[in-house]
Amino acid sequence: MDLFDRTRDHVLALFRIVIGFLFATHGAATLFNVLGGPKGGQVPAFAAWPGWWAAAIQLVGGVLVALGLGTRVAAIVCSGSMAYAYFTVHQEIGTLPLQNGGETAALFAWAFLLLAFTGPGKWAVDAVFSRGKQETGVREERAGLAA
Repeated sequence: MDLFDRTRDHVLALFRIVIGFLFATHGAATLFNVLGGPKGGQVPAFAAWPGWWAAAIQLVGGVLVALGLGTRVAAIVCSGSMAYAYFTVHQEIGTLPLQNGGETAALFAWAFLLLAFTGPGKWAVDAVFSRGKQETGVREERAGLAA
């Protein structure tokens, strides 16, 4: 087993954390006018479609992915929101991401799709819950065998 195989889950976890953090900062900037503020300079009105909802998905989904909590579901929602943004906003401007300014949307869409299929890797909050379920199942099996 080489270095790449031994460290794959750790690198995947770092990838998940960084991608989730970067995505969450986009949402925070848009919703709360922090970190340089929203693109276009205007904070969207509460529940305004699609800006407020996109920013809410970015903030909540990014935090969930970064923590590794419901990673696969959160990653699918985040990926879908970026694919939607790419095809409804950027694609109208030009065909290629370099032409239409959609590089970030395309990269986030594919990064989150990858995380949806690979899972969270190491250091995920989900692992704490699944470990607890596994330990409970083992205890229940042992109790059943002892009876």
